[in-house]
Amino acid sequence: MSQRLRITRSMQEGNAEQAITLEECTQYFADKPDFSYSQVLTVKGPESTMSIEGDFFMWSYEGMEFPFRLYMGDLYVALSTEAIVPVMLEVATALRADVVEG
Repeated sequence: MSQRLRITRSMQEGNAEQAITLEECTQYFADKPDFSYSQVLTVKGPESTMSIEGDFFMWSYEGMEFPFRLYMGDLYVALSTEAIVPVMLEVATALRADVVEG
């Protein structure tokens, strides 16, 4: 099982813009060719398929997709490959946010 990390501004005191918005994310990811937006994440297992509705920014890497999910003002990402770490840090820096576990 992989570790889940959260890109958030909730740790920043006195920041009037604590929530990360869909508009901010859409604007940021728009010029990133390795990201695409989806309102549904489909997970296929050996015996079933599950679809989750939400706001997902899918990062494509080596033929696989890794979701960055916007949920309640934070972006969530599973640390399922080491290659995601610099991407996650770049996103957090651009959105003026912190990375925390959870």
